[in-house]
Amino acid sequence: MTTEKTLEQTAALDNTSGRAGGIWENLRNSNLFLKLTNWEYWPMSVANLPLVVIWAWFAMRAGRLFFFSAVNPAIETGGMWGESKFNILKRIPNSHVPPTVFVKQGADFQKVLEKMEDAGLTWPVIAKPDVGERGLLVSKIKNEAELQAYISQNAIDFLIQKFVDLPLELAVMHHRFPGREQGKVTSICIKETLKVTGDGQSTVADLMKKYPRARLQLPRFEATFPDVLTKIPAEGETLELEPIGNHCRGTMFLNGNHHIDEALTAEFDKVAAKMDDIHYGRFDLKCRSIEDLRNGGGFMVMEYNGIGAEPAHIYDPSYPVFEKYRDIYRHWQVIYQIYKVQKRKGVKSMTISEVAERLKKYLAYKKSLTA
Repeated sequence: MTTEKTLEQTAALDNTSGRAGGIWENLRNSNLFLKLTNWEYWPMSVANLPLVVIWAWFAMRAGRLFFFSAVNPAIETGGMWGESKFNILKRIPNSHVPPTVFVKQGADFQKVLEKMEDAGLTWPVIAKPDVGERGLLVSKIKNEAELQAYISQNAIDFLIQKFVDLPLELAVMHHRFPGREQGKVTSICIKETLKVTGDGQSTVADLMKKYPRARLQLPRFEATFPDVLTKIPAEGETLELEPIGNHCRGTMFLNGNHHIDEALTAEFDKVAAKMDDIHYGRFDLKCRSIEDLRNGGGFMVMEYNGIGAEPAHIYDPSYPVFEKYRDIYRHWQVIYQIYKVQKRKGVKSMTISEVAERLKKYLAYKKSLTA
């Protein structure tokens, strides 16, 4: 009797343990758990709280809330928000910028095609807002019909840019102090776009479910690319799901700072030296390889981001949270030091009223994008 009771109790404990284990396993595999336990997926309002403290500290030392706007006088707000991508690209040497045309909202479609032809643009191309961030409304366009659809769906000023078909995408932070030829590369992020590898049996949807980073993108693919999800890649076949190298689209950001050296820095110094009144920011680029870039093989800049740019290597999933904020602090320290040089030269930062006016327009613009 006692033995039977003990066996029943053991079985009950096993069942309870099994259920608890199952619940824990389900929790670990949930999207919520993934987002809570990985800094790169934290809400910006939470992740940026220490950044606000860092900015306030340097603003107090500068005696100007928006001291950072003096660092890059050629860019609206220094590149914190609302800057024109096209305006910045025009300041980068043509040898390092893919053919790009600016399209005004409401432009005649045939004239858009003529501008593309004059610029030597052929399909595919990248379309993106002239003012935008974090990959919002960035699309790879394969033909006229897709471009016409993009124009009809987005009443904005936008850019059409050659799709740069180079194998390696990087985000490189670089700064140089006013009056100096030599600068410094402080961050290299290697971008790995969203991919799955086939087993010859599973659909793309099933493969995405097995990969946490891809699983987070499933709702977007179900809404916009449902045909892709039913494909069955061959065994060993790697399928790129997203060509746009943005974190919010599933791209993995990896720390490449071990590649920083004098030869690589010198390549960015050459380009930055020709960018008048721009001293701090991040080159989002493609190249053949880091070694090729280092040896003068060149690179193509899709975008350049100013003060608002982060040292993107901090999004590496293995990078400790403390070190992320330490690196952010160090980059703001550089911004503050450049500001001090600019202040001595008589360059003024934006006033509160100027910032308020720009911010008002920018927020209204952002609202219109998602309306």
